[in-house]
Formats: sequence, C-alpha cells, structure tokens
Amino acid sequence: MKQKLSIVKIGGNVIGDPSQLSHLLALFSKLDGNKILVHGGGKKATEIGNKLGIETKMTNGRRITDAASLDVAIMVYGGLVSKKIVAQLQALGTNAIGMSGADANAILAHKRPVKEVDFGWVGDVDSVAADNLFKLLQAGFTPIFCALTHDGKGQLFNTNADTIASELAIGLSQQFETTLYYCFEKKGVLRDIEDEDSVIQTIDSKAYKSLLEEGVIAEGMLPKMHNCFHALQNSVQKVCIGDSSMLEKTNSNFTTLTL
Repeated sequence: MKQKLSIVKIGGNVIGDPSQLSHLLALFSKLDGNKILVHGGGKKATEIGNKLGIETKMTNGRRITDAASLDVAIMVYGGLVSKKIVAQLQALGTNAIGMSGADANAILAHKRPVKEVDFGWVGDVDSVAADNLFKLLQAGFTPIFCALTHDGKGQLFNTNADTIASELAIGLSQQFETTLYYCFEKKGVLRDIEDEDSVIQTIDSKAYKSLLEEGVIAEGMLPKMHNCFHALQNSVQKVCIGDSSMLEKTNSNFTTLTL
C-alpha cells in the first residue's frame, strides 16, 4: 500500500497577508504524513522590482521575465518568501527545507519557445526527480518549493507555481497516493463569482466541460483548472481547490475534482 502525500500550493493573496499565511502554515504543519508546499510570490516580486526600478511586464495576465526580472524572482521567491515560510514552519515543528527546481536537481525545464509572445526566462517543465524527492521525504524533510526551475546547464527559469505543484504531484504519483491542494482566497470554484457561498463541491470531467461552455469557469481559473485535470489524467489521486480551511479535517466546503 502506497504512503500518502499531500502537495499544497498557496496563492499570492495568501502569501501577501501575514495572518492568512500564518493560519495556513499552522494547518499545513498539522497535516498527517508526507507533505510538500509550493509557493509563488509574484505580487512581492512586483513590489520589490518597483523599489529597484525594474518594471513588471505582463501580457494576458502572464508575466514576462527578462534578465532583470529573473534576478528579482530568484531573490524574492528563492530567498525572501521561501526563507520566511521555512522559518515559520520550523517554529511549528515541521522540518522544512526551502527548494527550487535546481536543488537536488528536482525539476528540469526548458525555456518556453517564442511564438506569438516572447516570455523571456520562463521555463516549461520537462521532468521531476522523483527518486531524489522520495529520499528527502523518507528522511523526514518537508520540501518547500518556490516557483523556480532550471535546465541542468546553469540557467534558472521563472515557472508557474500551479504548474510546478501539478508536475510534482504527477512525478511522485508512482511512489505515493497523492492529493493536490490549490489554496487561494476563495472557498472553492464558485458558480457565481459574486456569491462566496456558491461553491461547486464536486467537478468531474463532464461537469467541467459544461461549466466551460456556460462560462462559469473563465479567465484566471482556466489555467488552474487545466493543471488540475492534467494532474488527474496522470495518476494523481485527488485534486482540491479552496481556501486554507480545506486543510482542516472537519471542513468539507471546498471543490474536489475527479475524472
């Protein structure tokens, strides 16, 4: 019987709110068994970049990562945000270890090809070093991944944190029974964006298609849902979307995705 693994991805609004972050980390620290946390930090990178006079460039809601912006991402994701999270988790009794895709050769990627848009130093994931991560988890460490990958040739990339969480879950699904949690500021996928209590508690492939056609799932939720179903189609046991309260054992008011 496989051991269980929980992979929790936290969004920028959670990272940017100290009380929300503290609450989530307290819940994360109480999760049973093996666990991994994945975080971004785009809002903080924008804030620090502005202070340094480095303009944030976006297209269709996606970040363009030039050389200067990549340096900011490395500093903020791999340094400022990562180490603050690791320190808080250590205080909560979780033996956390801050990681990028380059650490332990964990996540290999390639530079996104230039098509309609040149995203710069943005990486698309090629592979996850599941054996190396398995050893870390079995040794009692809790990896804390930031949104950075590498190409194995010395180049770091800015990589979408939702994608990293999905690819980690897929890569480790052979060794573990894996549940992927996407934690953000909403209680789950909402039928009515104006109604915080209109959580759709279960979405399977058929319902997903209908919700797309109805326009219920749109805009920023589209890439997140794509990552969710990509994970499910590649042996991940279960995917959940909601706010930090979904990590509480007594809570059932969030969205669970299944095939």
